[in-house]
Amino acid sequence: MNRKLSLATATTASLLLATALTGCGQEGGSDGGSTAKSEGGKPTVCLVMKSLGNEFFQTMQKGAEEHAKKLGTLELKSSGIQNETDIDGQVAAINRCITEQADAIVLAPADSRALVAPLGRAAKAGIKLVNIDVKLDDGALKSAGLEVPFVGPDNAQGSRLSGEVLAKKLGKGGKVVILEGNPGAANATQRKEGFQKAAADGGLKVLESRTAHWETDEAYTVLSNMLTAHPDIQGVMSSNDSMTLGAVKAISAAGKKGKVSIASFDNIEAVKPYLKDGSVVATVDQFAAKQAADGIDVALKAVKGEKSETWVKTDVKVVTAADAG
Repeated sequence: MNRKLSLATATTASLLLATALTGCGQEGGSDGGSTAKSEGGKPTVCLVMKSLGNEFFQTMQKGAEEHAKKLGTLELKSSGIQNETDIDGQVAAINRCITEQADAIVLAPADSRALVAPLGRAAKAGIKLVNIDVKLDDGALKSAGLEVPFVGPDNAQGSRLSGEVLAKKLGKGGKVVILEGNPGAANATQRKEGFQKAAADGGLKVLESRTAHWETDEAYTVLSNMLTAHPDIQGVMSSNDSMTLGAVKAISAAGKKGKVSIASFDNIEAVKPYLKDGSVVATVDQFAAKQAADGIDVALKAVKGEKSETWVKTDVKVVTAADAG
């Protein structure tokens, strides 16, 4: 091969790779700079979230940016991933925070175990760590020698409260199914447990429980199959509102609108019409913006050398048609 052509090809490839990495660094971010260190000497906080296609995390990002602007004492770098199972995307985001020498990382992990190792690398680089939304696995943290404060809700309590509204509507003997979140995420397990508790206490019969990985389209497919396998389904316990949107569509397509009710979780804006028309009997507000703001506050304390509680518990509130306006 011609040496000049080879060098030109290599140079072009390098430029394309650099451009791609820069684009990744800006995804969902509030700042497009190439380095996380603030020129004004303010501490830099990286907020790494799950899918920004999910309205919940769009709200979280907006709340974080508003809180950072209000404080005026930090530089915020926010990013999200392509979908709810994009663990590699979160690993890449954490690695960027390390490369850019951020002062703190606030993470809503897509998986409770898989993200511990990259956080360990961040800790070795002197970066302070805060966990929000989805609890990191205690065993994995212990094995990695990490102590990371968790800022987030009691997911089992929230789903139980939502499930209780459905149980009251259906009465004893009501037949329900559960749509689960990502199997590797602690909040998915906790929400399933909360729904199961509500079903047991309310005398409901759980016909089937399957994951739809938090995703709308997958939930449509999964519930469509469930409705075919169990034509006597009366209720759905859905672990987040994004899946609920798919569930509503599946119920309508099966000609069962008004015959199958849903208990949900997250209280995103898109679910409100279905609260009003009775398709969804309850959802749970876990205050995405406040979670992010509290996580940032804990991170800033850590940067200053201050310690926080192991679990900074955030609020949950059941939302029904009466609250939908």
